[in-house]
Amino acid sequence: MVDVILGLQWGDEGKGKIVDYFAKNYDVVARFQGGPNAGHTLYVDGKKIVLHQIPSGIFHEEKTNLIGNGVVLDAVTLKRECENVAAFGVDYKKNMYISERAHLILPTHRAIDKASELSKGNEKIGSTLKGIGPAYMDKTGRNGLRVGNLLDKSFTTEYIKLRLKHQKILESFNFQEDISAWEEEFFEAIEFLKEFKIVNGEYFINDKIQKGQRVLAEGAQGSMLDVDFGTFPFVTSSSTISAGVCTGLGVAPQKIKEVFGVSKAYCTRVGSGPFPTELNDETGELIRKTGSEFGATTGRPRRCGWIDLVALQFACMINGVTQIIMTKADILDNLDELKVCNSYLVNGEEKNYIPFQMNKVNIEPVYKSFEGWKTDITAMHDFSELPQQMKNYIDYLNTFLKVPVKYISNGPGKEQIIIA
Repeated sequence: MVDVILGLQWGDEGKGKIVDYFAKNYDVVARFQGGPNAGHTLYVDGKKIVLHQIPSGIFHEEKTNLIGNGVVLDAVTLKRECENVAAFGVDYKKNMYISERAHLILPTHRAIDKASELSKGNEKIGSTLKGIGPAYMDKTGRNGLRVGNLLDKSFTTEYIKLRLKHQKILESFNFQEDISAWEEEFFEAIEFLKEFKIVNGEYFINDKIQKGQRVLAEGAQGSMLDVDFGTFPFVTSSSTISAGVCTGLGVAPQKIKEVFGVSKAYCTRVGSGPFPTELNDETGELIRKTGSEFGATTGRPRRCGWIDLVALQFACMINGVTQIIMTKADILDNLDELKVCNSYLVNGEEKNYIPFQMNKVNIEPVYKSFEGWKTDITAMHDFSELPQQMKNYIDYLNTFLKVPVKYISNGPGKEQIIIA
């Protein structure tokens, strides 16, 4: 049996804490897509740590952690992550496995990513410049190198062949930057990567399922960044939705049971792209400062706005969400008024669906207002303690989305979760 935790917005929903909270109920935690552009923030013994590729179950000593084939793996970032995890006294090699089919991010992928983004001028996608897009392009173009290739004596030869192909692409961008230091770092990290348990991920995970073990599939980014269903072209390069679990781990659809969708009580977005409910005013700035809304991976300030129920309903539909987890509800504690977007005025006509290309049409959000609860909820432990205004807000979301908000995060601590 496989349960899934994934983001329902544009990423940064606080999935790391949620996976860490639920991990105790599972035997295996597995990442199924994305790369080091993900930033899952956890607090361990009161100290903050950000995981980029390592599954968020790593701090549970008895849990198995798998980096699935759908992930594009940066060995340099992984080495750095492991050093950070080790500082907490965790033996990361003991229970972490890597699928042999996971593709590697190469130094030239990072260079192509940077060159491509620079060439876009004022129409940048907002790439994190980690080489993720080019790595996925090589995967679909059948050129990539995979973790399993590390065990082959011809790995360096195959790398040189691919580097020559990449050099032609870089020349077309007139990219002159010296990446020799990147390559030196890469090959050092490759030797480190060889020390891990490299497995056939699909047999590995299905064997666990057949033995009755519970698997928690951990997603990165958010549904509105999905390469197919997100706000294209301002999207990531992988399938961030529940269907990506099947291709990113090698499990059959009928193995998936619960789909936990994570959504903030408001909306944020990092980088470029449409954001209908964005607040470019004092309220937006207040939410940003109160919520410390800066990218866990990039440090970039996040754009902030009201919760978008049109987008959220869409995300629930394509993922088959069974339960919603609302995060950062406490950030709205001091607001006099809250708003939720019920529908869009698209070129002056009211719509309740996501347009084909949100960046090509004029969208004006239609709002419903709610009275703020003006109460500090961070010390509350039971749903009955929550102020009525907040319950009204949640009841409305439940009715509109037809999917229940079952968990409410009311602070950064792992214990700060209220069950509705």
